[in-house]
Amino acid sequence: MGGGVIGLLQRVSEARVTVDGRTAGEIGPGLLVLVGVERADDEAVADRLLERLLGYRVFADETGRMNRSLEDTAGGLMLVSQFTLVADTDKGRRPSFSAAADPEAGRRLFEYLLQRARARHAPVATGEFGAHMRVALINDGPVTFQLRVAPVVTAIAPAQPSRKG
Repeated sequence: MGGGVIGLLQRVSEARVTVDGRTAGEIGPGLLVLVGVERADDEAVADRLLERLLGYRVFADETGRMNRSLEDTAGGLMLVSQFTLVADTDKGRRPSFSAAADPEAGRRLFEYLLQRARARHAPVATGEFGAHMRVALINDGPVTFQLRVAPVVTAIAPAQPSRKG
């Protein structure tokens, strides 16, 4: 696919992740974000996704319009890794995960995103990377958006001719 990191965000009244019968993370009102990492994704992409998640206006203001962000409401942020978000489902009956980051690269970038989120916002919760998780949520609205942040491709400017006189 090559489209970049995906954040599938859902505005929730509450969300909880359990692993092997124990609660790994939970939040009250806020955002549950399923995160899919692709091969070309890097820290800059994760930083831009976090910026968008914290500032995306999905919460109602006093007039009922979606004009308030997670930063404005101080709601909870739950980040859950989900490599299946980057599946290529264009052909056949079986998804292809060739665009997904390998597990170690995916873990590194997800952990980076989680660490940056915790440095900028509270509360932040998560599940357990690579584990079989049960995600329970109450979607408030329902409100669900897919955010995709593509890697930045920088072009190399052609060399300027020398102006020696």
